[in-house]
Amino acid sequence: MKYAVLDFETTGNQSSDEIIQVGLAIIDHDLTINKVYSSYVKPGLSIPPFITQLTGITEEDVASAPVLDEMMVELVPLLDDVVLVGHNVAFDFNFLQSALDRSGYLPFTGRILDTMDFLKIMFPSLPSYQLSLVSGEFGLQHDRPHQADSDALATALIFLKCLEEIDALPLLGLQRLSDLFAGEDSDLGWFFDAALEEAEKKADQSIEGFTYYRQFALKTEDWMDIMPARSIEDENPLKDLNFEQFMDQVRLNLSAKLSHYEEREAQNMMQTEVMKAFDEDKHLLIEAGTGTGKSLGYLLPSIYHSVKSEEKVMISTHTINLQEQLRERDIPLLTEVVPFPFRAAIFKGRQHYLCLRKFEHKINKRDFSSPREDVLTAAQMIVWLTQTETGDDEELNQGNKGLEFWETVASESDSCLGRSCPWFRKCYYHKAKHEAGIADVVITNHSKLFTDVKAGHQLLPSYERLVIDEAHHLEEVAGKHLGMNMKYFTVVHTLTRLYKDSRTGQLSNLRMQLQSSPSEKAQEWVSVIDSIIPDLIEVKEHWDRLSDLLFALMPERSDAAPGDPGQFVLRLHPTKKPKNWEDLTDQENVIFMTLGTIIRKGERMLNELKDDDGGFGSESLMTDLSGLFKDLASERDHIRMFMKLENEDTVYWIEGNGHYRSRSLQIFAVPVEVSEQLKAYFFDKKKSVVMTSATLAVDKSFQYMIEQLGLKEAFEQDRVLTSLLPSPFNYREQALLVIPRDFPSVKGSVGDDHFVNTLVQSLGNAAIATHGRMLVLFTSYRMLKQVYEPLKDMLSANGITVIGQGVDSGNRTKLTRRFQSQQASVLLGTNSFWEGVDIPGDALTSLAIVRLPFQPPNHPLIEAKSEKLQQQKKNPFMKLSVPQAVIRFKQGFGRLVRSSQDRGIVIVYDTRILDSYYGKYFLYSLPGPKMEHMPTEQMVPRISEWLSASQV
Repeated sequence: MKYAVLDFETTGNQSSDEIIQVGLAIIDHDLTINKVYSSYVKPGLSIPPFITQLTGITEEDVASAPVLDEMMVELVPLLDDVVLVGHNVAFDFNFLQSALDRSGYLPFTGRILDTMDFLKIMFPSLPSYQLSLVSGEFGLQHDRPHQADSDALATALIFLKCLEEIDALPLLGLQRLSDLFAGEDSDLGWFFDAALEEAEKKADQSIEGFTYYRQFALKTEDWMDIMPARSIEDENPLKDLNFEQFMDQVRLNLSAKLSHYEEREAQNMMQTEVMKAFDEDKHLLIEAGTGTGKSLGYLLPSIYHSVKSEEKVMISTHTINLQEQLRERDIPLLTEVVPFPFRAAIFKGRQHYLCLRKFEHKINKRDFSSPREDVLTAAQMIVWLTQTETGDDEELNQGNKGLEFWETVASESDSCLGRSCPWFRKCYYHKAKHEAGIADVVITNHSKLFTDVKAGHQLLPSYERLVIDEAHHLEEVAGKHLGMNMKYFTVVHTLTRLYKDSRTGQLSNLRMQLQSSPSEKAQEWVSVIDSIIPDLIEVKEHWDRLSDLLFALMPERSDAAPGDPGQFVLRLHPTKKPKNWEDLTDQENVIFMTLGTIIRKGERMLNELKDDDGGFGSESLMTDLSGLFKDLASERDHIRMFMKLENEDTVYWIEGNGHYRSRSLQIFAVPVEVSEQLKAYFFDKKKSVVMTSATLAVDKSFQYMIEQLGLKEAFEQDRVLTSLLPSPFNYREQALLVIPRDFPSVKGSVGDDHFVNTLVQSLGNAAIATHGRMLVLFTSYRMLKQVYEPLKDMLSANGITVIGQGVDSGNRTKLTRRFQSQQASVLLGTNSFWEGVDIPGDALTSLAIVRLPFQPPNHPLIEAKSEKLQQQKKNPFMKLSVPQAVIRFKQGFGRLVRSSQDRGIVIVYDTRILDSYYGKYFLYSLPGPKMEHMPTEQMVPRISEWLSASQV
């Protein structure tokens, strides 16, 4: 086969746009690139500035280039008898067909392949499928992104890489892919058929490196063979070693392994503090700023303690990201430097693991709701099974449709067959559970911690010592899990998984099986199913009606981001129910009663089926159905609990989004206070809980956290240690904080014209002085939008790109990557950018904080907490709003300096930090940057002066 890899640069992506450059790389039968053709093309219209900015192609470049017809004379012969390949090939193909038509040629009728499809299938774990990022990931030369010849060559090299990967697939994997695409008349299907034919001709069918089971090729093996790190007979490796001696050995090994290793004073202090808390059975609050190396600060004492005393230590993170970082980076390093074998296991919530039984069923039955996307996702997962040892969805780059697919094949407790499942010994969830059971240290996340509490401690192995990283999120996560949050689609998904139409849904599957069952009671059960289906449809109608009525109660909120579920918000009070609430409870009553009937009928039928000897053998289908009926029961109870509005200590509220209306509805019922529950579940029960984060103290004091987390009693009994570690960075030298003291102030979340104009002017001037490389943090999306267009206009003349969250994309990772890859850019972000974004080095030189990050006081939870404080005769603003905002402000400030080499400027445009009585709490909580305030006009000269002094 001969492939032609095509790429066009154009004046835009509309059909009226024109080609300005072509690149074509020819891959010959022997899979070598034997020719790269490239030419500029003179268009009939001018090149828009943003295209020049993107591609670097100017009017001068195309002025003397051949016109379209002349270029096509050279291009068309190269397309003879080839398979056309492109990255997002539909774009280039449409321009090709239009060019052929305009130049009087017949359309291209050959086969077309998209490298995007191949990358998704063959490299399911790539973080991004963008051409330049994939090239970087594969270590390929791609010097001039968005230039057609460079893009075509990079795409050709990537395509060859995919072909190599296909070649390395086990034959069974290829057969599975070929079967999967067989139902489709597609060029991709044709390709995998041809690849299978080639593979079957080969003599050496190597089967090493894989496990073969039930017609799947897997990387994973039986988890029952996984043993503890040390056998029980061995003497304890720490028997005669105290913590200091152990640490001396570790440091020696670290300096031998890492050429740039240097001891960090703060990290040593942290290790000592954590060890002290473990030894003395105390709780510890420890603030460790960026650069401390806090992961090793708590991991090493945890490993030492768990091995020495032979009791497990549990470690919990807020984000899966940090869990992954510990898995990918810290644990492998420690495995090499700790002088004895130990085991650290990662254990996540069950829904993160693939259920192989459900996946097998879905593939074999071709149970796909959107065929093209689902077939691609299934293909991706067939290849992934040959690569994954964990079956953890975080390894997969799934896209939106993939996420819907995942929901139908994820592991769930209610539909688990346990030991009677044919896949039990290969099961990813049970493997993770087994590994956690034999590990010394288990790394989980806050969500799983609370799910375990709610499940009566049945999920996690038992533990007496707990380390909570990112502990400033503990209270919020506790509220979510100890309360209730349900979406409109939670109910809809359960209903449609039971019954979507006569061919789709587990009840339809059961009905089809019963029709061919020899059991004499089969017909009776078919009529039970036929009586349940109209009830399910009725529940869906009433749930839609109830969601519409709930959504209609909400006043429009004007300051939220699109895609931000807080666009509409309404708190519901137990004492003052909205008028017409009876209409809503009537709907809920019908849902409650009808679901009761469905669940009773369904469960009785399943029990009869299980007892029947008529040879009805689909145990997995019965388990799935039983699980779905249990889901319906818990959803029914949640809706009732919400609609009753009867608990004074619970905050009830609803949220929705203007775009999707009642389809975006979420209902919440969250305890106002979780401190009592945290105390009962953790601080009273566990010997030692260590809480760490870069932001726990407010104005150098831990009082706020002690009160919020329920540590007051333990503190009074001298069971709480606190430690504020010194920063490893020299903030005085590395960071300058500037406050323009005459800056206009703003009321609410929207700026007036004077404020917005002054802000745009100041941000623009500062961005020019720092050559872009600026992150601007907003507290309101409305204000971000007000600033975006005028700032973009102002900076485009200086070659600086403006990237806006929610305008260019809502995805934080994508935006951050784009910001890092573009030399001169300004990134505008709201809520999710205040923390967890890591942009070290030169990509970020300045950080602008537009407003102090106070939570909206009218958010239902904040409102309820404030009311409670008022009842206790306390000032909610000083006790709640200020501490919360200070912690968020410290998180935002922490985006700037991420290493000892980083230097940068922070501009705070909110003059309340100088003028108000509470401003000092913000300033005193920072880790000691140089602070200056001045008139706005003096700010940019001062920034330039400071930056140039720092480069000397």
